[in-house]
Amino acid sequence: MPRVNRTTVLTLLIISSSVFLLFQLYYYRKYVSKPGPYILSRDGYLTANDIQWQSTKKFLGVARHFGLPLFLADTAALTLLSQDSLRQRDRLVHEPHCSFLCTGRPVTSFALHANLWKYEPGFLLAAEQKGFELLELRGRDPRLASLDNLSGEEIPLHFLFRLHGHVIQVVFLYERSGNYLWHGELRLKAHVDRSFAPFKLLDYGRHPGSYDRPELVLTVVDGIDVRIPRNISRFLSEQRQARFLECRYHDARNFLQLYPDDVSSDAVDFRRKVKSLLHLASRTLAKLDIPFWLSSGTCLGWFRQCSVISYSRDVDIGIFIGDFRSDIVSAFKSAGLSLKHKFGKVDDSLELSFLSEDVKLDIFFFYDNGDVVWNGGTQAKSGKKFKYIFPRFSLCWAELLELKVRVPCDTLDYVTANYGVTWSVPVRNWDWKSSPSNVQRNGEWPRGEWAELIQVY
Repeated sequence: MPRVNRTTVLTLLIISSSVFLLFQLYYYRKYVSKPGPYILSRDGYLTANDIQWQSTKKFLGVARHFGLPLFLADTAALTLLSQDSLRQRDRLVHEPHCSFLCTGRPVTSFALHANLWKYEPGFLLAAEQKGFELLELRGRDPRLASLDNLSGEEIPLHFLFRLHGHVIQVVFLYERSGNYLWHGELRLKAHVDRSFAPFKLLDYGRHPGSYDRPELVLTVVDGIDVRIPRNISRFLSEQRQARFLECRYHDARNFLQLYPDDVSSDAVDFRRKVKSLLHLASRTLAKLDIPFWLSSGTCLGWFRQCSVISYSRDVDIGIFIGDFRSDIVSAFKSAGLSLKHKFGKVDDSLELSFLSEDVKLDIFFFYDNGDVVWNGGTQAKSGKKFKYIFPRFSLCWAELLELKVRVPCDTLDYVTANYGVTWSVPVRNWDWKSSPSNVQRNGEWPRGEWAELIQVY
């Protein structure tokens, strides 16, 4: 057997060792030497969760340096944070370094209180220097729009930062005159790279949204300092129902050019009273946790002319009968309103009417009937019943008289059902028993039950 040359063996060992050291150097420079810390999975590779955590940590570091008023708004992460501690501890076993921010989604969402931050280009430059790619999306400022000025300057609505394929969404929340926060729709212009982010998976931007101002707390999530809503469940509930409809200023101005608004002292005084009454009703129902929406003529006024109809002489709101509470009458009385009438009963055609000064607040309760919903009406002198049929609808937020209120999302369908295709033409002589397009006769109340079902005060 030939003898092995020691020099040859030593040379081979040196070569193999050098190759191994070069590989280690390459691996260190590619994965480990970048700002971290980087935590690898058991097989030594970066996972999607690792990339999400590292991208989020790096982004928040830059944001903290520039004082961005951010808070965590990611629905998946907040949902994990709101679970009971037992489930949280169980998850910690599987992802010890990233239990909540690593959601397995390609996007992490934060909200920025725009009124508390002065636009700082240096922040964007610093993010780019850290390796982030940026997509800035702007839109018109609706706070500057009015019947007199239909154009508004563009403001930032969404920032999208991308690093290693993971996207950080920053949604801008602006204060509105109704004392709520608003964000705009994420609209992609023709030149925008539609492969930049998984836009269909973004938590925010499918439509404009509105929120009550959340109380925030600073906490540590997965080793990172971050602000979160104190009441996570409430914020998530708001997020699911946040869709906001802007007033149609362009159409309203066209309407008012055809039918000039009443500027008499009586009309101005009526609008002042309606604003006061609507705000009072909103506060009262909020204490009872009863959602309501603008209905009938009040809804028509918002949709048609971005205001109230000065000759209507009342305020109309709707409430689903499932949200009825027996203490609603006493709550409005405690708020200073007097009960004018109560018609019907909880399981059929309930209607309440209150009086504030000389303006009525009519509350119509809506009943579910398969593909449609309806509310009832009662003629006090005859006991005749009427039914008003509407297509099913969901509720969106809107603003009227500096108040955040709900309206049917498909407002046109709602208004057309009630007022017909000529809803855009004012009708001063309105008969609630025959004028509505959706009214039907619904029998009569038994005379022996009038004392209970037809109460006029």
